[in-house]
This record gives sequence, C-alpha cells and structure tokens, in this order.
Amino acid sequence: MNKNEKFVITINREVGTGGRTVGRKLAEKLGVKYCDKAIVEGLTHKFSLTIERIEEIKAQKKSWWNDINNYYNTLVNSTHQPMEAEVKLDNQSLFETEKRILEEVAEQSSCVVAGRTGFMVFREWPNHLNIFLQASMPHRIERIMSRQNVSEQEARDIIEKMDTSRETYIKKYEDTSRYDTRNYDLVISTDDLSEDDAAEIIMDFINRTSK
Repeated sequence: MNKNEKFVITINREVGTGGRTVGRKLAEKLGVKYCDKAIVEGLTHKFSLTIERIEEIKAQKKSWWNDINNYYNTLVNSTHQPMEAEVKLDNQSLFETEKRILEEVAEQSSCVVAGRTGFMVFREWPNHLNIFLQASMPHRIERIMSRQNVSEQEARDIIEKMDTSRETYIKKYEDTSRYDTRNYDLVISTDDLSEDDAAEIIMDFINRTSK
C-alpha cells in the first residue's frame, strides 16, 4: 500500500478484540475517514439509500456527496446514531447497498473501514491494506465482560453467536472464510496489546511497507 496516494485500510476482527477502537485510532493517526457498521447504517437510514436511490441522487445532483459527507461527520462525532427514515431491504439488497456506500466513501478520500466485509469489498481496490485482529477466547471473554457488563457465560454466548453469524454472512457472498489468513496482509493477536499498541503496530507496518 502507498500511503501517499488515496488508500483503503480494512480492519476485520473477531468480536472482543477491540477492532473498532483500533480502527478509529488508526484513522486518527493517519488523518483519514473512519467507517463502520453504525456509520453505514446511519447513512442508509438518513438518506433511505438503496442501489437505485444512490444512482438517482448522483444523477440529480453532482454534489450529492456533500450532503452525505456532512451527515457522516455528525455520525462520527455523535454518541447517538439517529435513524430518520426506515429502510427495509432484503439481505442481498442490503449487502449491495452497503458495498456501494463503502465504495463511495473510498472514492472520495482515503479511509479506514472496520468490519462490513471490507476485505471482500476492496479485494480488487488498487491501493488497499487488509488487516485481521484475533485473540484467544479467554481474552475475548474478559473484554466483553468488562465492556458490556455481562457474565462469563453471557460473554461466551455473545462470541459464539457473533462468530457464527459473521462467518455465515461471509460464506453467503464469497467462497472463502474470514479466518483464511490469505485474505489479509497483516494478522495481529491482541491478547497482550492495548488498542493503542495495535494501532502503532499497524502504523509501523504501513511505514515499513509503503511504496
């Protein structure tokens, strides 16, 4: 990846590894946009976005991104995620819409994308870096217990449910597994790392490998 040109960094992670926080910190260090599930869903609902609607808006108003970008900034800087319009899409349409939103974000400027099947969406992107964060089960359980104030069994149930759901989602659209390390340029275990440590490791990797 060349950090001196427009780029996309995807952070895919196991639940309980601090991936979203690492993504935010990395985006801050690089001075670029950050995008995750909450932001994509916020944009989808605010603008009632579907594939057809995105194309319609672009055709009607060349500066349509300014409106979306302004709202994007309110989502990033707010602890609340307002949903001003209800959008009901089937899974396939939702996947395609979220994919198009991410592509629009990336076409506008460099960004860090956490989750949202980023490694699949940007697999053929000309200047990208795919990262996967993993951790041992005890570490993940402890983190979720602390962050969500739940019992050990509840944390374990959350992990098992999310792991199964995410893997099923990936396999529905691609003939691969999110655990296949060949999908990534860098794999990091966060067992003994803080979110700041992980972000620093990624920054070091970028600086060492940037063209």
